[in-house]
Amino acid sequence: MSAAPRFFAQQAWVDGRWQADVLLSVDARGHWAAIEAGQACPPDATRLQGPVLPSLVDAHSHAFQRAFAGLAEQRDSDSDDFWSWRDRMYGVALRTTPAQLQAIAAQLYLELLRGGYTQVCEFHYLQHQEDGSAYPDALSMSWALADAAEEAGLGLTMLPVLYAHAGFAQPALREDQRRFRTDAAWVWQASQRLNAAGRPLLNAGVALHSLRAAHAEDIRALQALLGDADIPIHIHISEQQAEVRDCLAATGRRPMAYLCEDFRPDARWHLVHATHSTPEEIAAVAASGASAVICPTTEANLGDGLCDLRGWLAAGVPLSLGSDSHVGRGWVEELRWLEYGQRLGLQQRNVAAQPGTQPATAARLFEAVRRGSAAPAGLRQWGLEVGARADFLELDPAASGLLGLPSSAMLDGLVFASQGEVLRSVHVAGQPRLVQGRHERQADISSRFAVAMEALWRKT
Repeated sequence: MSAAPRFFAQQAWVDGRWQADVLLSVDARGHWAAIEAGQACPPDATRLQGPVLPSLVDAHSHAFQRAFAGLAEQRDSDSDDFWSWRDRMYGVALRTTPAQLQAIAAQLYLELLRGGYTQVCEFHYLQHQEDGSAYPDALSMSWALADAAEEAGLGLTMLPVLYAHAGFAQPALREDQRRFRTDAAWVWQASQRLNAAGRPLLNAGVALHSLRAAHAEDIRALQALLGDADIPIHIHISEQQAEVRDCLAATGRRPMAYLCEDFRPDARWHLVHATHSTPEEIAAVAASGASAVICPTTEANLGDGLCDLRGWLAAGVPLSLGSDSHVGRGWVEELRWLEYGQRLGLQQRNVAAQPGTQPATAARLFEAVRRGSAAPAGLRQWGLEVGARADFLELDPAASGLLGLPSSAMLDGLVFASQGEVLRSVHVAGQPRLVQGRHERQADISSRFAVAMEALWRKT
């Protein structure tokens, strides 16, 4: 990296509020060395033209599903739900090659940058060749994702997934799940290889697909291998009512209760969706130190249901956002859906606001998710704070929904009133990735994505 840069913003979101005349200094590692409000702009600093926000972590992604976004919005039978969507989604999972996956993921990761994310957690279970046999390099699909992230220039947390069963009572996977088959040893070795690769902006944790796909013996085997390794552990949980009913039938307990009682999750654990919960389950998760990853646009698209947002916030459980199936690819839309879903379900307004402490709905949601962004990605810090990676977003104050707003309402305008492009620039580790909404490799990345999509869908 060249000489460590400095940036000057007339407004920046620091310590959970807008502050004026902020000088942001980057160290040689691409992390924040100093963040100082009330400063004059020195001659060697880049003067930013718009307000500065921290970016967010996309804490849950299945990159290959970007190729399926928009292709499941027709119904040809009397009912359509998550499970019928899943069976159709397997069609693309069964025929995507490593080269196609890299092309799909590079396009996705560029779009995530445009949506205000600069780190993505890849919940990765598409591992093997089309016939289910191993690639000569077992991590060929993982390297395709890592190469795509390097192309786009955002951070990547790889989460190789333990996926061993088709259901609570099933001894193995279905035939159409053959590319997903792994066990605890496979997942642990994959995580170690990825972490040892020494690639910039790449790290790895582990994931368990779900309680139905990773049975008790699988979970305990992985826990034994992990020991006290300080890496993130992700799991899908309580996304669907059918999943809750199946867990009750198999274990006598609801999914989060079963997980907390039998496997003792800790702060390394991140519970994806956590849609269907009881107050007792929320209390158990809070006591464990685990966090919840909410994916509002995907949960809406799949008809999953609404999470108990007020319950999670009141319990102090850390929260983060995920784009999951990638029908939405920006955190503004995710936060908007998160709040609007609650308003529709409860027939109230400003559900996430906290009168007397944080009455601004967008500010409370954004700051909760910003604080919850580091841990799912296996990072120590996140945001505009000394020691965190020097990632940030520069807003366009003339963008739709922001023009003319007082600074006190800027975040509310962004989340609840903006349309179209709102970012002037996106920086990762102090370096520009998007400038005026453009990426230096955008044309090539989009061209290869179009070729991959045509090959995948030419027969449909």
